Amino acid sequence: MAKAFTPNIKSDKGKGLTKYVAEFVYKNKFTSIPKKVVELGKKHILDGFGLALAGSVARTGVYLFKHINQNSAKGRATVIGSKMKVTSRFAALANGVGIHSDDYDDTQLAVLKDRVYGLLTHPTAPCLPSAFAEGELNKINGKDFLNAYLIGVDVECKASEAMSPRHYQHGFHSTATCGTLASAAAAAKIRGYKVPQIQQSLSIAASLSAGLRENFGTMTKPLHAGRAAESGVVACDLVGFGWSAADKILESPRGFFQAHGGGYDLGSIKGKLGKPWTFDKPGISIKPHPCGSLTHPGMTKMLELILKHDIKPQDVVKVDVGTNHNMQNALIHHRPTNEFQAKFSMEYSMAILLVQRRAYIPEYQDKRVNKPDVQNMLRKINFYKNAIAEKAGYDKMTTIIDIYLKNGKKISGRGDFGKGSPMIPMSYDEVADKFMGCAEFAKWPLAKSKAIVETVRNLEKQKDLSKLSKLLTK
Repeated sequence: MAKAFTPNIKSDKGKGLTKYVAEFVYKNKFTSIPKKVVELGKKHILDGFGLALAGSVARTGVYLFKHINQNSAKGRATVIGSKMKVTSRFAALANGVGIHSDDYDDTQLAVLKDRVYGLLTHPTAPCLPSAFAEGELNKINGKDFLNAYLIGVDVECKASEAMSPRHYQHGFHSTATCGTLASAAAAAKIRGYKVPQIQQSLSIAASLSAGLRENFGTMTKPLHAGRAAESGVVACDLVGFGWSAADKILESPRGFFQAHGGGYDLGSIKGKLGKPWTFDKPGISIKPHPCGSLTHPGMTKMLELILKHDIKPQDVVKVDVGTNHNMQNALIHHRPTNEFQAKFSMEYSMAILLVQRRAYIPEYQDKRVNKPDVQNMLRKINFYKNAIAEKAGYDKMTTIIDIYLKNGKKISGRGDFGKGSPMIPMSYDEVADKFMGCAEFAKWPLAKSKAIVETVRNLEKQKDLSKLSKLLTK
């Protein structure tokens, strides 16, 4: 029988870590952030707003708006894509769910060799809603908004990178857990909390953090992001009232990292916040397709092969798609019948490209998923463990593709990076095109959509967030 784990409550590993994080949140000024990081941040904020608009018309939006109408008092924070003005916590909840509803939001990619590509987080979904809601209420300017957002994202990403791989492998969803810290950090910064208050806000947020991967492929996955955003705001609310909490929640042997992962890499977070900023290195990916990021290197390569060789769906006999086994552990839906399953299906993501040569939000709707053409095509996809991809390492999303045609020809390719990744980045204008597509899906007025693109482009010049609030409200 395995020996039971007993935490060493006298351990001083990571001593002062929570205070270090809180001091970073408290001290960082907009003027200390490199211009490159600011410009990258604006791309991701625009992306987040577009996804929140698209998410507002998703089924998750319909159900969540009912929940909010029944439970939230009127307030001054915007539920993006609606007429609702609610309290900060409920706006964060709604907008967090909205951003993550289509699994189309940005993704931090793990870089340490012992981190599988599943051990990552979606940085904007839990952080932007908190910063936006608190920013509206506190009437902050664009520079302070950017500062709070960038701080929250860096805390979330560094915490995710530090977390033991066991965290993800045993079923936790990093966006749900580490995302609470991002939300709390952003909200605490905007509220002007001192270091002890920030420590306690992080502590409460850590106790509220939860989310299980078993719910991937269902509406509950985006709920993880929304609850993370909401929990950070709730934590700051309680601290503002005088609520007490521990001051060393991150490093404690019975705290966040130990409980969630059984350990952590201190060197990935201590002394690393803003040094460098995660947006700068290793970078954060923006998704070109509304599905799990693990499919994206393969989808990028597949679309390239389809267009280069003019592959017609009726000519395809079989397609082999090989990855490492950790990717197979996450892409679990081999015969999807709804949009949520399709987002975590390598077979569907390859099939829809072969059938339609595009994969945007309309291609991941239930009606499209169940059409015979794509259902027949996905049955031709053989998704398997590939030795080359396995050897490349679990920190890679290497995807090997072999397409067999009726004329006997075999077309092959290897995808290591997806479009929108730091290796193949999207420009602001390319992100704006994605934003416009999301806004169009939400039937958002064209004039408002164009104005949002330009307002975010010049976000640091905004005196407050009122212009954005009006543009994002019906």
